[in-house]
Amino acid sequence: MTNLRKNLESSRLDRRLFLRGAATAGLSIFAGGALAQPVISDILASPRRGNWNDQFDARALDAEKVASNQPIMSLATVAYVQNAIADYSNIVAQGGWPVVPGNAKLQLGVTDPAVSILRKRLMISGDLPQSAGLSNSFDTYVDAAVKRFQRRHGLPADGVMGQFTYAAMNISAQVRLGQLQTNLQRLNELAVLNEPRFVMVNIPAAQIEAVENGRVMQRHTAIVGKIDRQTPILDSKIHEVILNPYWTAPKSIIQKDIIPLMRKDPTYLTRNNIRLYNQQGVEVPPETVDWNTDDAVKLMFRQDPGKINAMSSTKINFHNPYAVYMHDTPQKTLFNNLMRFDSSGCVRVQNVRDLDVWLLKNTPGWDRQTIETTIKSGVNTPVQLADPVPVHFIYVTAWSTGDGVVHFRDDIYERDGATELALGTNT
Repeated sequence: MTNLRKNLESSRLDRRLFLRGAATAGLSIFAGGALAQPVISDILASPRRGNWNDQFDARALDAEKVASNQPIMSLATVAYVQNAIADYSNIVAQGGWPVVPGNAKLQLGVTDPAVSILRKRLMISGDLPQSAGLSNSFDTYVDAAVKRFQRRHGLPADGVMGQFTYAAMNISAQVRLGQLQTNLQRLNELAVLNEPRFVMVNIPAAQIEAVENGRVMQRHTAIVGKIDRQTPILDSKIHEVILNPYWTAPKSIIQKDIIPLMRKDPTYLTRNNIRLYNQQGVEVPPETVDWNTDDAVKLMFRQDPGKINAMSSTKINFHNPYAVYMHDTPQKTLFNNLMRFDSSGCVRVQNVRDLDVWLLKNTPGWDRQTIETTIKSGVNTPVQLADPVPVHFIYVTAWSTGDGVVHFRDDIYERDGATELALGTNT
């Protein structure tokens, strides 16, 4: 592993020296998407290149961890983003990277002229060592580099050049540089909070970090707000975990979702264990309501605890003016979606019971076994945290967790001012 790490570091160093040396020599290496072939030929012919088996291992590149235990909200991230801005400024100054042509599913084993351009693109962004060469063959080295690129962009790391990988790869270096500069300002403000324990929800990444003493203890995939029902940016403190919660539908969901559903299917509320209550707390039979009007928004819609409850096992409460919270969901398969912008503003948490345990670890009497037993009982149980945990909903679309490991996400709510979107989600 020591030699492997040295080889990977050497690959990164080669890339920097290559870019800086060429810039010093006045070479326009990547101008117009074209590579200065004599320069790359010299590198490939260099005695330092050695053989594949003693210089570089594709499996090692694939195994290089893009994820780390470094929090997004940290001074270390700020420093790495500053380094990334310097690197991307250099890339932009040299003409950026070429557009990878075509829409074919390039993948391991394919031979195609577009692969040579793909190699150039991956070399410039540091995903593929310069020593990998410029052949038309999609070999194991390209496969590993594509997977690394996909991980950095929040895409399924399958090594296949599909629609979304093409889209992310062909966003210009100038736009990516702009993202880094925009997000550096955000990260500078967030990094100074210096809290020993906190939860962070990064909205564009649809990801949650539970951080303790400067390390990410847990990461959770999340589902956040739709474009027309956005998850807000906020700072608060988690003060309560409710096991087997009741779910009370907000007026926006009653009006936009439930009333139209009741017009189509009058049994919807009964089938989903949702009860209606008037302002005096008296239960109202659904059949007595005129669903052809919006009068129902005056009623309280409350769903009983249980497996089909919209929050399933858990609701995580924190005071905020937006009436949002974090919660479990019975629709576990939604966490497998690439586009996880599907809620009405609240945040659904994958493997939420792990987060429950972490949040309640300093609350006497609430270990894992007790939490699981309580959930199994189906009884609504609010638990107050002995030590409220800060929670931050942030909007960061570009960050770096290490030298050469730069992450980008789509500007889903269009708050970066960027003109290009990787996944086309502005439609």
